[in-house]
Amino acid sequence: MGIAKYRRIEEDLRKQILNGEFEYGDRFYSESDLIRRYNVSTITVIHALKNLVNAGFLVREQGRGTFVSRARKQQTVEFSDIEIFNDRGVREQVEIVSFECCNDSKICDILKLEQDETYHRIIRVRRIDRIAYMVQVSHIPSRYIKSDISPDYYHSIYQRFRDDFDIHLFDEASVETDEVLFPAPPKIAAALEYAEDAPCVLQHKTTILSDGQIAEYTLGYKRWDFFKIELKRSTSSTSSR
Repeated sequence: MGIAKYRRIEEDLRKQILNGEFEYGDRFYSESDLIRRYNVSTITVIHALKNLVNAGFLVREQGRGTFVSRARKQQTVEFSDIEIFNDRGVREQVEIVSFECCNDSKICDILKLEQDETYHRIIRVRRIDRIAYMVQVSHIPSRYIKSDISPDYYHSIYQRFRDDFDIHLFDEASVETDEVLFPAPPKIAAALEYAEDAPCVLQHKTTILSDGQIAEYTLGYKRWDFFKIELKRSTSSTSSR
């Protein structure tokens, strides 16, 4: 099965931005421009533009148009999820509770997989001092999974990517969104051995390789008392638009 039209358009437009054909802050193609340029439907164009907006390449302003994101050039933000137990001198334990091949359309769309492609969902519980502090649900395209290996092989997904594919996920681009769930979902609260009325932090993280492929989409449900972040922001003197 070939690549969907909107994905081909998305990748072509992404390359134009990265190759410097547009300056940061420049007005981008309109929907009608793209419909004529690629001879496709409005829905196809909207889908491609939406993905580029979500990835931070474009900004859409109602009544004005679409612009190449200035924030990508003007600001650098370093985000650190600080593990508050780092100074306790204890080792983390990881338990794999589920390992299965899946084909849910919503997750496939996030991973940019075609309808006939699959991914593996790996659910792990992370503990420190015997306290379950995080439930991590990782979605990995099946091309990165060895089918003849025990699930225990994937205690550390980052190590598997590094050793098996020479991909260092910590060095790849990623997008993370954190939100507070109050209370935590019942199944998550049970896995965290947590009070049913206590909150948790849900961390959505997508890791993007240099060729635009998605390596991992992870949902991390973390105890609120184990959550701490640090943000460092630097600004560029270069201005645009």
